[in-house]
Amino acid sequence: ATTRFCTMPYTATFVPETLTRADVDATRGPLVLVFGANWCGWCQGAQPRIASAFAQAGDAVPHVKVEDGAGRPLGRSFRVKLWPTLVFLRDGHEVARLVRPQAATEVADALKQLA
Repeated sequence: ATTRFCTMPYTATFVPETLTRADVDATRGPLVLVFGANWCGWCQGAQPRIASAFAQAGDAVPHVKVEDGAGRPLGRSFRVKLWPTLVFLRDGHEVARLVRPQAATEVADALKQLA
């Protein structure tokens, strides 16, 4: 499943869901799921703050920007209701969650919990 994670610098585009909850739960190490949609104004507005925090984290943190919506199983399994929602995982277990982060420092603090 790790081949589906972006380990490059933070990407700006949400992609169609390809992971299952079982894939995520089986993941070893850190992983950030970012739920949202490319057309979402909240998501677009938060991108500079999120990208800044990922850039400050140094080494690229594995992440997946999941295009979410009604009936999408991965987002529903994480009870995502608002976008963007960032779920920070270590070894398949949630360690932090941010909904509509207002500052890069919020994202940076959550990323530190994955170290």
